[in-house]
Amino acid sequence: MAAEIRAEMVAQVHSILIEPGTDVAVGDTVLLLESMKMEIPVIVEAAGTVVDIPVRPGDVVHEGDLLVTLALTAG
Repeated sequence: MAAEIRAEMVAQVHSILIEPGTDVAVGDTVLLLESMKMEIPVIVEAAGTVVDIPVRPGDVVHEGDLLVTLALTAG
């Protein structure tokens, strides 16, 4: 089963802290967005393995844009 992490606002991708294949736990920060000179952490709400990151630092994302796809951990 997969989970998608999507942008909640218009922002610029500041930095990506994971890569495909990285295992993440609930509460881990996977990337930082920047909006109005503030860094906003994007936090995982379900444990899993990173499958895809379709954004790069410097990209501008809009509300609803896909940031990260996870393969959820069974259990």
